Amino acid sequence: MTLGQNLLLLLALLIAAAFFSVAEIALAASRRLRLRQLAEAGDTRAEEVLRVQQQPGHYFTAVQIGVNGLAILGGIVGEGVFSPTFSGFLARWLEPELAGTLGFIGSFVLVTSLFIVLTDLIPKQAGMAEPEHLALRVIGPMRILVRIFSPLVWLYSRTADQLMRLLRLPTRRDERITSDDILALAEAGTRSGVLARGEQRIIENIFELDTRTVESAMTHRDRIAWFLQDDPEDIIRARIAEEPFSTYPVCRGDIDHVVGYVDTRDLYQRLLNGQSIALTDPKLIHKVLVVPDRLTLAEVLEQFRQVGEDFAMIVNEYSLIVGLVTLNDVMSTVMGELVSPGDEEFIIQRDDHSWLIDGATPIQDVGRVLGIEDELHGEEYETLAGFLMEALRRVPRRTDIVNLGGYQFEVMDVDTYRVDQVLVTRTAPVPPAGASAAGQLPD
Repeated sequence: MTLGQNLLLLLALLIAAAFFSVAEIALAASRRLRLRQLAEAGDTRAEEVLRVQQQPGHYFTAVQIGVNGLAILGGIVGEGVFSPTFSGFLARWLEPELAGTLGFIGSFVLVTSLFIVLTDLIPKQAGMAEPEHLALRVIGPMRILVRIFSPLVWLYSRTADQLMRLLRLPTRRDERITSDDILALAEAGTRSGVLARGEQRIIENIFELDTRTVESAMTHRDRIAWFLQDDPEDIIRARIAEEPFSTYPVCRGDIDHVVGYVDTRDLYQRLLNGQSIALTDPKLIHKVLVVPDRLTLAEVLEQFRQVGEDFAMIVNEYSLIVGLVTLNDVMSTVMGELVSPGDEEFIIQRDDHSWLIDGATPIQDVGRVLGIEDELHGEEYETLAGFLMEALRRVPRRTDIVNLGGYQFEVMDVDTYRVDQVLVTRTAPVPPAGASAAGQLPD
């Protein structure tokens, strides 16, 4: 063969090897979710790719036969094309034997470099950029090649399967999608601009419903507006006007003895009809849902669904009321910063380096805003106030300071024993996750 024919043959081998390389990476990198969407849209090629992904053994065997066979042929052709040329060129200055050796080495390096760049790096980068599109393009030709190579495919596949069983290696890809996979996709979508930051936050909050306890979203005991069952009507009217809510717990004697709740719609209806709104009327009192304080928000939502309520009282292990939670509280936790601006803000950023935070703020929210989720974790506390108590080992007082993760937490206001406001100031760059930090008491 002439030099031109050999070069054309080498070019054909490079193109064929590049095809097999694209076929390999496109199938491996194709996203099943995207392929399902294409299949549901009527693309039969997507269905074929999905089937091959389930059992890719024969497909990859054919790919490897093609890749390795073409690489060997390319080496033979390339050595025949370039080695004599290089050797003849070097023989002008070197001995024939040395020139022949260096010519062979030069030919080997050149052909190997061509195969690395043109049949491996470029095709695989292109395949990673648009895997589904390329997988659909190559699935037809690859199906034909699998049939052509079927005897060799069967032999090599059987050999590989037996060796994998012997080595106890998995033969199928785990297609289960975990919450971590979804969160990673959401983060990638935010970085690429497909998702807004607030939308990603909602997705993260939804998955946190299984880990957040109801205490992180409840209205605390000392903030609950409630009625005694024997309260006179003028007190009921005054309290509704001062603290307007849709529902109020009704108690006997004190808040720890809840007999039910009253809906303000029922009270308004009675007022419009000129009827009494005294809570001694059993028709006004609805049965209240009572849940333990260790339930997660996901479990509370399930309780709401089962009983058809959107309001529950929360009790601790001593059967004392510790708070109240509504469906709106849970949804506000999910919506986060997208809730209406009329809602109470627990975290107020004063400037780039300081925040004013309510002591009742869930510790997960504090960690997320400050970027120190790994440091602000613990099973003994749910709120910022709980974290301060754990760090100080006592009830916090005004001017108490705790340092953690490059931030200073200073207690600004305490109402009786309740931590109202905490000033958080950045004191140093946030350390890497897992860095040790300890609480520091004031001098």
